[in-house]
Amino acid sequence: MIRVFIGFDARETAAWHVLSHSILARASQPVSLIPLALDNLKDVFRREPNPLQSTDFSFSRFLTPHLSGYEGWSLFMDCDMLMREDIAKLWALRDERYAVMCVQHQHQPTETTKFLDKPQTTYGKKNWSSVMLFNNAKCKALTPDYVNTASGLELHQFKWLAGDDLIGALPHRWNHLVGYDAPDPEAANVHFTIGGPYFTEYAGCEHAAEWFAEREAMLRVDQRRA
Repeated sequence: MIRVFIGFDARETAAWHVLSHSILARASQPVSLIPLALDNLKDVFRREPNPLQSTDFSFSRFLTPHLSGYEGWSLFMDCDMLMREDIAKLWALRDERYAVMCVQHQHQPTETTKFLDKPQTTYGKKNWSSVMLFNNAKCKALTPDYVNTASGLELHQFKWLAGDDLIGALPHRWNHLVGYDAPDPEAANVHFTIGGPYFTEYAGCEHAAEWFAEREAMLRVDQRRA
């Protein structure tokens, strides 16, 4: 079973469902899709919103190992993505040497705002945490108490690990940053990190037509793939 935790924000409900559909439509192995919705996490997530966070799941993503019982592997993904290939190929990249695996971007945005006029922040390892393969038994430092109290930089810069040598690298194609990375027809998973096609101002962005086609396929039985 490929266990996938997806960040959920009510403002991006459409994004969550389209990403989920894109995963299921291409998966060659059984997949479990779990929304990280704050209303479902009240017993473990008590953190007050931070003015700098752009989504409800900015910090709750780090509860993935705890919610997995610190056993096996789990995948976390932001909801503003579109899976273009079989997720089993990503799952097959798990490497027991590492506690967490991610695409190690060198991402330094220059704009100051992004979707819904949320602040755009710049820091080391930015967007590394938007797709993470967790080796849960090696992530026991991510207790609910820690996730509720650690700073944003401590969490997103993986300060909870003993060292960066515990962070494995995933191929860039599994977290293609739309609007930043050069167009890549081979991108396996695209990330609408500035804003997705479900926001009017980004309706014409790279891969927007694919996102709308995926939404249509999800809604209409006569649009299902053969």
